[in-house]
Amino acid sequence: MDAPVWNIMVATCPSRTSLAKIANKWTAMIVIALSKGPLRFGELRGEVDGISGKVLADTLRDLERDGILNRTSYNEMPPRVEYELTALGHSLREPLTALGRWAEEHISEVMDARDAYDERPGPSIHPPGRH
Repeated sequence: MDAPVWNIMVATCPSRTSLAKIANKWTAMIVIALSKGPLRFGELRGEVDGISGKVLADTLRDLERDGILNRTSYNEMPPRVEYELTALGHSLREPLTALGRWAEEHISEVMDARDAYDERPGPSIHPPGRH
């Protein structure tokens, strides 16, 4: 049997939910942080400045469910848990790192464009066919 053909442009396609999760800013930053190697929860929180503990925990759980990372719990006192990318997670490293690099390299241009847009008089967006 042939493999299904997925299309993110189709509303019911399951790949759309995967894209939405991958495109999430926290997912991208977590994958980039873990690309350096396994990290504990507190270390991840320190690497990803501004993320709350709840959002980090929820995102880690979602990424584990999707096979992007592994959670390893060590039988130690105090308990120790580490997170690391799976092979599937490593396949996201390059595209997400490239997106992060693009954002850093072009933020000045984006900020200039925003300023120019905000300085324009009047409404600047018109619905199609109504000018």
